[in-house]
Amino acid sequence: MTTDSFALEQFLPYRLNRAAEFVGLRFAAYYKAKYGLTRPEWRTLAALGSSGRMASKAVGTHSSMHKTKVSRAVFALEQRRWLKRSQDEADRRVEHLELTAAGQLAYRELIELARRYQAELEAEIGQAGIKALSTGLAAIEQVIRRSDKGKRPEPDDL
Repeated sequence: MTTDSFALEQFLPYRLNRAAEFVGLRFAAYYKAKYGLTRPEWRTLAALGSSGRMASKAVGTHSSMHKTKVSRAVFALEQRRWLKRSQDEADRRVEHLELTAAGQLAYRELIELARRYQAELEAEIGQAGIKALSTGLAAIEQVIRRSDKGKRPEPDDL
């Protein structure tokens, strides 16, 4: 047994990860049951639905997914005929992705599912909890924006 007083359950990265996994997996159960979508497929659909036409790399950046996950999700959504690709005229290496009419319809339906899930979470957490969580997340997002502009710390720098 260690003598230090480090409490993993109080370590912010650990807590954030557990919370994100719980909330994300619970929502994933809803859209998987209704549409058979995987998490990367949902995130790709959501990125394109909310932002419009994007390149694969932009989808990955927007949704924090590795390019192989994006590629597999794009393929699956294309098989459903929810997504179409077009080559960039200036750079043939770049493909633009956008939702088809069927994809836009599925996106709108999934957004309604997301709104219901959000309302369910808000009811469970309560108004004060949502406000505190929103304030905390806004502070973290501000740090993210600042670190995106500069050098991110290396593990040895911490």
